[in-house]
Amino acid sequence: MARPKSEHPTELELTILKVLWEESPLKVREVRAALSELGRPLAHSSIITTLNIMVDKGYLKRKPQGKLLLFSPVVSQANVSKKMLGDVVDRVFDGSAGAVMLRLLETADLDREELLELRKIINRRAKEELP
Repeated sequence: MARPKSEHPTELELTILKVLWEESPLKVREVRAALSELGRPLAHSSIITTLNIMVDKGYLKRKPQGKLLLFSPVVSQANVSKKMLGDVVDRVFDGSAGAVMLRLLETADLDREELLELRKIINRRAKEELP
């Protein structure tokens, strides 16, 4: 039985997107080398198959360069992260962004600089909300 189609990239697809967001366009062998460096060694044919599936899903575009193909992301990291985070907020936290923030603050290991930056953002947002 086939796995139901996901509206989000799979773990491997997301790893490939991260590689291509860092540097693109890349050839198949360059994607394969990057995945190997990340501890995901895969057969050349498996990578080609995955890249082609990602093109079909609209995540990537391919451009011929001689006999080779170059792959680039079509979707931005900001767009993918927004959709994936939105899904978590809706499904796990019943749409409450505040509940997500509270859970993150309770469980994340934030350093002083990160906490100060969050405080600035919260203070700015609070001022925007005041009448």
